[in-house]
Amino acid sequence: MIVKAQNIHKSFGSLEVLKGVDFEVEKGEVLAIVGASGAGKSTLLQILGTLSTPDEGSLVIDGNTIFGGSFKAGQADLCAFRGRHIGFVFQAHHLLPEFTALENVMIPALIAGRSRKEAQREAQALLAEVGLSERAGHKPSELSGGEAQRVAIARALVNKPAVVFADEPTGNLDSATKQEIHRLFFDLRDRLGQTIIVVTHDPELAALCDRTLTMKDGRFV
Repeated sequence: MIVKAQNIHKSFGSLEVLKGVDFEVEKGEVLAIVGASGAGKSTLLQILGTLSTPDEGSLVIDGNTIFGGSFKAGQADLCAFRGRHIGFVFQAHHLLPEFTALENVMIPALIAGRSRKEAQREAQALLAEVGLSERAGHKPSELSGGEAQRVAIARALVNKPAVVFADEPTGNLDSATKQEIHRLFFDLRDRLGQTIIVVTHDPELAALCDRTLTMKDGRFV
C-alpha cells in the first residue's frame, strides 16, 4: 500500500469539506478521483499531497506516517518529505520561464541535494521517456502546451517519487494533446511502475484508469 488515509476530516470555518474520508492506493495503480466542483476532491488531494493538514484522521505514504493520532509533521519535515516522495502535476504546467526544459526538470533534484551531474543525467533520461530529448534546450515559451505539460510530468518524476498527484493535468489542452498525455501516464506506469492519482473532470481519462472513485459532499460514494 503506497497511500493509506483513514477518517480524514477538513473544515474551513463552519464549512465541513471532508467528512471522514478513507482512501487507499496500491503501488503501480493509476487511480482517478472524480466528482462535481465543490465535492472535496482538490482539498483531499492537497491533504494526500501533504500541502494541507487534516483536522482529524491519519495518513501514511510509502510507509511513513505523516498525520495520525497526536503526530503531525512540522512544515520543514513536510517540505523535505514532499521533495523526496511526492510528485505534482497541475493543470497549468508552472514551468519557470527563464530556464530550459532540461533545467526545469533538474531543479527538484538539485533542491533535494543531488549533484548537478546526477540531476542532469536523470533529467535527460526523463525527457527521453516523455519524448522530448530534442526539446531539452528550449524554454517554456518555445514549447507547445502539450510539450510543456510533458516537461512538467518529467519534473514530477525526477526524484523517483512514491506517488504522483495530478490535478486536472489535461484541463488546458486540446483533444488530441489530451489523448497523448493520457497515454503517457499509462506508459510511465508500465515502464517505471509509477503510482499516479488523478483528480479530473475528464470522463475519457477517468475511464482509462485502473479504478475510479467518485466524491460527493465530502465523501466517496
